[in-house]
Amino acid sequence: MYITAVGICAVLLNGVLFLHDQYVKPEELRAVICMAAIGMFVHVLTFRLPRSSHGSIAFIPFLAAAIIVPSWIAALTAISSIVVAEVAQKSSRPKALFNILQTACAIGAATLVFRMVGGTSLLQTPEVRLLQGARVGALALFVLIAVFFAVNTVLVSGVISLSEQVEFLYIWRKNTIASLPYDLLSAPVVYLLAWVYVTSGAMGAIALCIPMIGVRQLYKTNSELERVNQELLELMVKAIEARDPYTSGHSRRVAHYSQLIARAIGLGGQQVERVRIAALLHDVGKIHEIYAPLLQKPEKLTPAEWEVMQGHPIKSAELVMTVSHLADIVLPVRHHHENWDGSGYPDGLSGEQIPLASRIVLFADTIDAMTTDRPYRKALGEVQVRSELTKYRAKQFDPYICDKLLASPMFGLLFAPGQRIPTPQANANVSRQPRALRAM
Repeated sequence: MYITAVGICAVLLNGVLFLHDQYVKPEELRAVICMAAIGMFVHVLTFRLPRSSHGSIAFIPFLAAAIIVPSWIAALTAISSIVVAEVAQKSSRPKALFNILQTACAIGAATLVFRMVGGTSLLQTPEVRLLQGARVGALALFVLIAVFFAVNTVLVSGVISLSEQVEFLYIWRKNTIASLPYDLLSAPVVYLLAWVYVTSGAMGAIALCIPMIGVRQLYKTNSELERVNQELLELMVKAIEARDPYTSGHSRRVAHYSQLIARAIGLGGQQVERVRIAALLHDVGKIHEIYAPLLQKPEKLTPAEWEVMQGHPIKSAELVMTVSHLADIVLPVRHHHENWDGSGYPDGLSGEQIPLASRIVLFADTIDAMTTDRPYRKALGEVQVRSELTKYRAKQFDPYICDKLLASPMFGLLFAPGQRIPTPQANANVSRQPRALRAM
C-alpha cells in the first residue's frame, strides 16, 4: 500500500512535467544518457546506514540531469540507473521497486519546484561562466536539492518505520542528521557536474567522476565510523548484561525510553542523542569484577553487598571518562541514581544539582524496572506506572520532568507494542531484593 502510494505520487509529479514539455531534443537525450551512465556507476557504490538503509551519491548525476534537462526525462535518468544497479546487486523486487519509485518521486518533485522558482535548462546558456551561472541560479539550485532530500528522506524513513515498527522521527534523525552536512557540501558538485557536461561534453563529465568517488568515500567513512562506534558501545553493553538474565536488554531499553522522555520535555536533536548515549552506558561499570558475584547471586543482597553495588555509577563514570568524545556524559552517568530530594547515591546531590540527563535516565531506568517481570511480582502496566511516578514526584523524581512526561503523548509510547526489547526468561527460583522504584 505504501509503495503503491509512492508510485502514484511519482506518476502524478512526472505527469505534470510531461504535460508541460513532452518533446525531447537530441542534445537533451545525449545529456540524459551520460548522466544515467554515471548514475549507474556510482549507485553500485552504495554504503550502509543505520536501520537497514543504504546511502549513495547517485543523486549527484540525477540532480545534474535535472539542471541540464528540467523535465520528466530527468526522472528516467534515475529510473534507468537504479534498475541496472538493483539488478546488479540482486536486490529483492519490493526493495528495488521502492527505490525506483521513491527516487522518481523525489526527482519529479524537485524538478517541478525547480521550474516553479525560475530554474531553466543549463543547455540554454552553454557559454555561461561557472561562478556566474552558480550565482544567478543559486536559489533554484538550493530549492532543487532541498526538495529532493526532503522527499527522499521522508519516503525512505517512512518505509523503514512501517516495516520495523519504529518511530518515524527516530529513523529520520538517525539516517539524516549525521549526513546532512555532507549532503549540503555536495550541492556545488551537482552544479559543477552539470556545467562541466554542458561546456566540456561527456568526457569532461566522466573525468569528474574521480572527485565524485572522493565525495562518496567521505560519506562512507563517516557513516562506517558512526556505525562501528555505536556497535562497539552496544556490544560492550550486551556483554555486561549477559551476567544477569534479568537485565538483558535493560540498557538499550533505558536508552530508548530516555530518548522519548527527552523529546517529551522539548530537548533538541543533539541533546536527545547525548542523553541516549548516557543512558546506554549508565551501567557499564557493572563489568567490573567486584559486581559479578552480586549480579549472579540468587538470594537477597546483604546491606554490605548493596553498599558495594551502589558504587557502580562511579565505576561507570570512570570507564566513560577514558573515551575523549564522551567527556560530556561522564557526570550524567555518575549521577543517574541521584534523587530529587537528595536521598540517592553516590554523592547525595539534590534538585538542580543533578545533571538534567541524569534526571531523565533515572525516569527511564525506574520505568524499565517497573515494567519488567520479576520473580516476586509481575510487570506493572501504564496506569500503575503513572501512579508510582506521581507518588514519588519531587521525592525521587524531578517534578518538572514528571509533569511534562505524564502530560505528553510520549508517555503512552513507552508502553506501545514493539517498543520493548525482550528479557529472556530465567530460573523462576531466582529471588531478587524487591525494589519497586529502584534499579541496581
